[in-house]
Amino acid sequence: MARIVVLTGAGISAESGIRTFRAADGLWEDHRIEDVATPEGFARDPELVLRFYNERRAAAAAAEPNAAHRALARLTQAHQVTVVTQNVDDLHERGGSRGVIHMHGTLNGALCARCGHRWTAPRVMQVTDPCPACGAPASRPDIVWFGEMPYRMAEIWQALRAADLFVSIGTSGNVYPAAGFVADARHAGIATLELNLEPSAGSRLFDAARHGPATQIVPAWVAEMLAAA
Repeated sequence: MARIVVLTGAGISAESGIRTFRAADGLWEDHRIEDVATPEGFARDPELVLRFYNERRAAAAAAEPNAAHRALARLTQAHQVTVVTQNVDDLHERGGSRGVIHMHGTLNGALCARCGHRWTAPRVMQVTDPCPACGAPASRPDIVWFGEMPYRMAEIWQALRAADLFVSIGTSGNVYPAAGFVADARHAGIATLELNLEPSAGSRLFDAARHGPATQIVPAWVAEMLAAA
């Protein structure tokens, strides 16, 4: 049984109809990143930010897990798999994976900007929503914005350094600290594999790479891993 750390990015959910994080023009769903994905943007216009994430939450709820999500769940039948995702949707969980580490938070979570309490987000969040713990009207999405520290990093590094194989799926290789995982794995002597639509920014650092749609190359790789187990 191999110990495998899988990092996933927007590319694994794209074929489920969820648009990738940033378009070529630097906008996210026609909004400037600074306006909807920073603490400063939330402070300036919380109604805009909550409306933006309400729309993203609805889109994610309407999407369905694809063959790549389901394949990763099957991989756990024969191997010890830690799925670390940069995505804020829950398609991994609905595809059958358990214990997924959401390093950038999740659309299904709410966070009190005042006291730090967390709870399950309603389908529609509003500026006036009180925190269940402190009562302050300071509800925000439990999403890691630019300038904030990703979640569970110590746990991720521990899993990575204990792994036999690191696999990156559907990531651009441009967003740190996740973009640095392959270099850390290489330094530790861990085998590395990239599964991506096209070579990522860090593709040259991987021992091997397969390129194509996630719904094709991920199930094919998982089938090989299960056959060899």
